[in-house]
Amino acid sequence: MKHKINIFNLILICILVSFTACSNSSISESTISDSNTKTYETKQSIKDCIIEDNAKETVFYETESEDDASTISDSIINETNNNNSVTIIMVGDILLHDSIEECAKRDDGSYDYTHIFSSVKEDIESSDLAIVNQEVIIGGSELGISGYPSFNAPYEIGDALVDTGFDVVCHATNHALDKGRKGITNCLEFWNNYPQMTILGIHDSSKSQESINIVEVKGIKIALLNYTYGTNGISMPSNMSFAVDMLNEKKVKEDIKKAKKISDFVIVCPHWGTEYQLNPDSYQEKWTKLLFDAGVDLVIGTHPHVIEPIEMIVDEETGKQMLVYYSLGNFVNWTSGKGQGVANRVVGGMANITISFNNEKSVSIDEYSVTAIVTDLHNYRDGVTVYKLSDYTEEQALNNEIRFQDSSFTIDYCTNLCKEVWGDLWH
Repeated sequence: MKHKINIFNLILICILVSFTACSNSSISESTISDSNTKTYETKQSIKDCIIEDNAKETVFYETESEDDASTISDSIINETNNNNSVTIIMVGDILLHDSIEECAKRDDGSYDYTHIFSSVKEDIESSDLAIVNQEVIIGGSELGISGYPSFNAPYEIGDALVDTGFDVVCHATNHALDKGRKGITNCLEFWNNYPQMTILGIHDSSKSQESINIVEVKGIKIALLNYTYGTNGISMPSNMSFAVDMLNEKKVKEDIKKAKKISDFVIVCPHWGTEYQLNPDSYQEKWTKLLFDAGVDLVIGTHPHVIEPIEMIVDEETGKQMLVYYSLGNFVNWTSGKGQGVANRVVGGMANITISFNNEKSVSIDEYSVTAIVTDLHNYRDGVTVYKLSDYTEEQALNNEIRFQDSSFTIDYCTNLCKEVWGDLWH
């Protein structure tokens, strides 16, 4: 997995290494290159001290000095083989309703969510970059574990996301402030335990909010931005206006402009749209145009809790393209409600995108599709699991608890829904 790099710590490490490991030799080069290791490792040579890591790197660029940021990135990141393609996966909302928490709870009061992801873990791990939308704040048990309408998740869900192989977690959602200031700070303090993870959309300082997250994979620098339309009417905590990234037109445009200067490819993950609507609304259309005009390459949306179409937008004059997944629906949930259409909420999508450098030395999208997934629900311990629809059986579908809420749920129902929304792009 990738690692977050603190520029000043890196310089300090190199200086210390020069006095301890290199003794009489001078440091003539400091690079970061590919290896199969999961942690930093220092190696001594006659003239060089080299810090080695794997092909994914996360670098925080402070936008107060864009030119300096670009210079620093060139000096610390080794250019790898630009001919390599990069595979990206993103899944939709992890929406932890009370019934899911009950299935994950253990006798000692702890929680275990690994069963939820076990069937798709191999797909997540095999991607070069895996992104997830963590719909609910991870505030920990001390704030009280709760479901709808004011959500709070235990830290164990974060442990499970790491174990499953996710690299990037989106936290800018309408539920980000459900537990106020403490929810944000607890969540970020928890993620400090996993420095290899890239956390988007929430902040504990204005300095953090002004930074641009860049993940480098196989020589491609990918900028990642995450915003939400709102926070369910909950105001930002006092003296913490930076807590959650909002879909503010001026701020978003500024972020994209800065991101484009220091990256090869820009991804925006907006939390937008109308709940349970299978087509994008006017708000999504407005923002899609804004993001396209700003030069974004890939948009992957969340929030409607149902799947929505995929569109490749092309400027016929310039050839500029932007791929949009309007909504991936829910990745895991146990929705409330009864009646026709409720079954739509347990069908989600796993976006699959492959990018690479083209002959013009810019990054382009080579392939894109979506994998249909379904949440299997049962009222017992470890009774909630996400499956690829292609692996899901008719017997499982007929025994899914969602049928007590919407009896129309079957394999054929899910298949027809995917065809209606995604056409030929899904598998």
